[in-house]
Amino acid sequence: MASGVYNCFKGGAMAGQYSLVMDSSNCALMNSTHAFTATHTIWANVSANEMAAAGGYLAAGIRLTSLAIINSGTSTWDAADVAWTSSTFSAAHAVIYDLTTGNSLVCSIDFGGQKAVSAGTFTLQWSNTGIVTLS
Repeated sequence: MASGVYNCFKGGAMAGQYSLVMDSSNCALMNSTHAFTATHTIWANVSANEMAAAGGYLAAGIRLTSLAIINSGTSTWDAADVAWTSSTFSAAHAVIYDLTTGNSLVCSIDFGGQKAVSAGTFTLQWSNTGIVTLS
């Protein structure tokens, strides 16, 4: 059980390869076999652990919207919460990846176990401190 920011994202952010408020990024849901490995670099490294497209979940996840960078002593990347409506499934992790930079991995979020929804809305509510914070 581990969440984390992929090394490729950290280095790419330092090198100016990302424009997280302009780039297109997706949030995909993963099954319980997914494990965060900091050295993975692209969506193809983790896509085998994506949930099956069924029960209201579509392959490759949902596009993030309302992207923002907040600078206040730390720099934080944030987006609107994501939701899958009319859904019935279970997920154990989420992975965010940047479509604009060749499907580069950004971060992996471990839910601490399977989280289920049955004929309802599955919502990922980002922390009030954002998705990724650099301090």
